[in-house]
Amino acid sequence: MNYRILCLVLPFIMLFSASSVFSAGSDSDDSSSSADTLDVNYLNGKEQVANQDYQAAIRYLLKAVETDPENADVYNLLGYSHRNLEMNDKAFVYYEKALSLDPRHKGAHEYIGELYLKLKQPEKAKEHLAKLDSICFFGCEEFDELKEAIQGYEKNN
Repeated sequence: MNYRILCLVLPFIMLFSASSVFSAGSDSDDSSSSADTLDVNYLNGKEQVANQDYQAAIRYLLKAVETDPENADVYNLLGYSHRNLEMNDKAFVYYEKALSLDPRHKGAHEYIGELYLKLKQPEKAKEHLAKLDSICFFGCEEFDELKEAIQGYEKNN
């Protein structure tokens, strides 16, 4: 009897285990990155972003682009790092590259929207909020963060 239950349950356990392995390590649900393309430079760059050492992050992320020039997550973090260093023109270039590679990249839509707010262009930020609304059918953190940023901007201006 126990063998019979195990035979029924085991395929489901394997299915859920496999799906969690495939989703690990991605910044974007629809990103082109995979476990194969994540290199040490990307991981170090991501760590430096978390440490708010954006200069170091940029050095690592530029090396990661050489390894994987189609990785939207790398370009998104390059945009984020440049934005935090007040290098807004370069930030736009990297966010736009991320979105050209992955038009549904939630992080890039959120961050470019925040950059538009920083530059006093709330209508363009709202365009990215609308895109996030269509991407995040059941809601997502990126939508919530950008919506909150827009509301804060409108309250203070």
